[in-house]
Amino acid sequence: MRSSRVLICGASIAGPALALWLARYGFEVTVVEKAASVRAGGQPVDFKGATHRTVLSRMGILEQVRAAAVGAHDGAIVDARGRRIGTVPGEFSGGEINVPRGDLASILLERTAPTCEYLFDDVVVSLDQDADGVDVQLAHGGRRRFDLVVGADGIHSGTRALAFGPENGFVSHLGYYYAMFSAVSADDEMYNEPGRMVATSGGDDPAFAVFASPLLAYDRDDVDQQQRLVVHAFRGAGWRVPELMAGLADADYFYFDSISRVSADRYASGRVVLLGDSAYGNALGGFGTGLAIVGAYVLAGELHRAGGDHAVAFAGYERRFRDYAKVSRKVNAGRLLAPSTRGGIYLRNRLFSVAPLFAPLMRLSDRFATDIELVDYEQAGAD
Repeated sequence: MRSSRVLICGASIAGPALALWLARYGFEVTVVEKAASVRAGGQPVDFKGATHRTVLSRMGILEQVRAAAVGAHDGAIVDARGRRIGTVPGEFSGGEINVPRGDLASILLERTAPTCEYLFDDVVVSLDQDADGVDVQLAHGGRRRFDLVVGADGIHSGTRALAFGPENGFVSHLGYYYAMFSAVSADDEMYNEPGRMVATSGGDDPAFAVFASPLLAYDRDDVDQQQRLVVHAFRGAGWRVPELMAGLADADYFYFDSISRVSADRYASGRVVLLGDSAYGNALGGFGTGLAIVGAYVLAGELHRAGGDHAVAFAGYERRFRDYAKVSRKVNAGRLLAPSTRGGIYLRNRLFSVAPLFAPLMRLSDRFATDIELVDYEQAGAD
């Protein structure tokens, strides 16, 4: 095998999914993650259709994922006085299998930790490629050498910035920001004002806020600053919003980011390749986890079949996967979640509430999820 030592940057979903396959195929895998541990919390992620089920089954985690699944149920759309004025169908936020994001990440870590090296609380600060490998400088782990490096570190990928170029060449801001945060609530309810939305969960899922905004300058590591931005964005809002904003600083869980889309004209640069959101992310687009799982399957399979020849494998990955990943370019979730006018909010509510309008949208979503032919790489073996 010509390329056997692989560094994966990012330990969310795409990275550990790839690690599972590469370890199975005999690669030496190291995963580096900026956070101190696998990130808990987050909203449920969903899988739908035969393609997702097949990949999860071949990974050996389908039944474990099903056991961790949570049911999708309808929520209420309310007005400023808390009166129900519409319904959010459970099918909108959930697929065939809905599993808390943190639970899925934990399943993947559990399956890969015995066979892969994990370096938490560390990050790659430089990459130097040559014909035979990649010299990697870690912030805390010193200098290491690998045959291949995989950027699976999200929309704001540091790996992509180092190997491909600055973020502004790949990431397009779609005009909205979102926040997820822990909040006590007895009901699943969603409240809108033009350009703003807040939703609560009656279960363990975090509360969720979306607001329209041009691109903001802020420190992605400064949570206090991010919380102030959210509070400012929702000044003067009705319903329970003032109460939720007042509790934001004491939230046990908080996550903030832009709704942005990644467009990469190529997935590989020499011995560095992109996977998941770093290559084809679209925040809140509804396809990210499925693309991550299937993308990891294809990338690892192509490396296995090519005997570690990265040039052949990366070309095969891009050829087989790019058309499937194009769905990530089709959605701007902010427009649907926080329409800019009251008329837009009314039309969105009607879309949710009228089955003949909503059902075709969900069927189209299901078709996108299965629009790829899966190679059985384990049967195909290495050349």
